[in-house]
Amino acid sequence: MSEETSKSGQIRKHIAIGGLVEIVQKADQRSGALTEGYVKRILTNSPNHPHGIKVMLDTGEVGRVKIIHDEE
Repeated sequence: MSEETSKSGQIRKHIAIGGLVEIVQKADQRSGALTEGYVKRILTNSPNHPHGIKVMLDTGEVGRVKIIHDEE
């Protein structure tokens, strides 16, 4: 499995508290602008979501995960 497909922002178990991710906020959905930050809380309860798992960053920003950065 390649690096890009190994971790999906659509699967809750791939996202860790304190992990570095890039999210798209509600206001940026049309433009697709991404915001980078560290996960403070996971807001989606279901194990997966087709548009990405909703999280809150340590800065308080909320959005759906598009990219998960590996901590290696």
